[in-house]
Amino acid sequence: MSRPPRPRTVHPIEVRSYEILRSRADTSGLPPLTRAVTERVIHASADLDYLGDLVVSGEDDLAAAAAALRAGTPVVADVEMVAAGITAVTPVCRVRGAAAGPGLTRSAAAIRMAYDEVGPGAVWVVGNAPTALEEILRLGVRPALVVGLPVGFVGAAESKQALREACLPAVSNRGEKGGSAVAAAAVNALLYWEGS
Repeated sequence: MSRPPRPRTVHPIEVRSYEILRSRADTSGLPPLTRAVTERVIHASADLDYLGDLVVSGEDDLAAAAAALRAGTPVVADVEMVAAGITAVTPVCRVRGAAAGPGLTRSAAAIRMAYDEVGPGAVWVVGNAPTALEEILRLGVRPALVVGLPVGFVGAAESKQALREACLPAVSNRGEKGGSAVAAAAVNALLYWEGS
């Protein structure tokens, strides 16, 4: 299980990066946690299009997820690259020990393994495999939050649309882009959050 987030020191390069970001994109109208997530995703990708493309289910959902993370709720990552990018806690990632089966990708099998281990209430983070996001929806995981930002031309946009239609507490985007760095960044924004 994950522990509460470790404290962090902000490097001057990150401070400067945020100054540049805010000079190029006006995020001031976003609610505080939505702004934190959006800015960290843009910071991780240098892609200002996320300002209009990112979809957050609600500020209250983000606040509840941030509180759950502070309380030590488990974080589950679909792949090791996502897990490696989440810097304040150690996520659960079972893709290494997972095996594909009939009608089941390795990523989806890893999600099943992780769910058997952590049960409901976790923060689920998908930055690679649309099939992992589909499996989260199939399992009915009752999450604290799902960060659904898989990338690719096959199933990525569709799986994110299905996530939004499921009305779960979630962060997603409308298109095919995404990836490990932006999925990890969204979670890190909540882990680093120091607001009330």
